[in-house]
Amino acid sequence: MIGTQLRLPVADGNAGPYGITTGPDGALWITLVHSGRIARLTLDGDFTEYPLGSPACGPTVIIPGPDGALWFTRYKDHRIGRITTAGEATAFGIPTPDSGPYGITAGPDGAMWFTQMNTDRIGRITGEGAVTEFVLPVEGAFPSAIATGPDGALWFTLNQANAIGRMTTDGDTVLYPLPTPGAAPVGITSDGTALWFVEIAAGQVGRIATDGEITEFPLPDRAAKPHAIVATGPGDCWFTEWGANRIGRITANGEITAYDLPTRSSEPHGITVGPDGAVYASLEVGAVARVS
Repeated sequence: MIGTQLRLPVADGNAGPYGITTGPDGALWITLVHSGRIARLTLDGDFTEYPLGSPACGPTVIIPGPDGALWFTRYKDHRIGRITTAGEATAFGIPTPDSGPYGITAGPDGAMWFTQMNTDRIGRITGEGAVTEFVLPVEGAFPSAIATGPDGALWFTLNQANAIGRMTTDGDTVLYPLPTPGAAPVGITSDGTALWFVEIAAGQVGRIATDGEITEFPLPDRAAKPHAIVATGPGDCWFTEWGANRIGRITANGEITAYDLPTRSSEPHGITVGPDGAVYASLEVGAVARVS
């Protein structure tokens, strides 16, 4: 039986749980975008917050790195953050000012790769903090989420260019326009065989094969504003419906199921597979939802 459960509030209503991931320590790690903190939540309910030195730094997307730490973007003060499982945080600057880093992923080359929303760049950062930037071949693209694909390339959404991008670790880039105009893609994930993404403005979920073939699946509620997406296996993805207060699931053949969240207007953002195999979503109202 599938259903949603709401964890007890993990933060005050102004903290803004946003990104969420499972850490190497078996806990959930959450960005608190409004309070400028990183939180750790265990499955038995222990909750710890770690300040980042600047309440206005805007931590957004968080992901495990190859070094056993958690890496995250600091959208408002334009840095890349790293935090150990013991809560020791470090921040690294980006050469281009006001870059607006947002999405981040562990690359196939042992480095972290991230998007720069404000400057149409994809960045690469080593464990020592050395940053390389790659300029995209389009202006005003608003690169958003990023994931490592099954082909060993970096795949990312171009929210304002209405396209999906592919970049090799050498920086070679190809763009794939979306069939639906003005779809505004945001979240993207790899299921091990293809990439899946969500179109926040079109109310659709898309799939792109590594050869660039795109398939789009309309949601039953086209105004749901899907935001983030995670794969639990080949052809099995879960996503947040930010505008509809739901968690959705899509299968390989495009079958879509939606699950209402217990709290109204909870603003679900990030989503991840938990250490127990369940799906967890961060709710900006100050809680975490579990889909069993």
